[in-house]
Amino acid sequence: MAVVKKFSVEEQNSRIGHTECHGTIRAIEVDGEKFIQIDTYGSKEREFQNKLSQSLRLTEAAFNQLKKLGEEHF
Repeated sequence: MAVVKKFSVEEQNSRIGHTECHGTIRAIEVDGEKFIQIDTYGSKEREFQNKLSQSLRLTEAAFNQLKKLGEEHF
């Protein structure tokens, strides 16, 4: 599990596509600190398709940074 406190913004350097997978998002609180957690699960091509693959916990600052970048991009 990774906790992201801040992102560094970089330019796109690859146009390689990624495999689609299922993801979930949840609002959680741990020891009084709030996070947005994003979990991804194995793609259709993986041996264990519904197995938890990756988890990211975003602090409020990281979430706000991601939200701002998304709004500017889209």
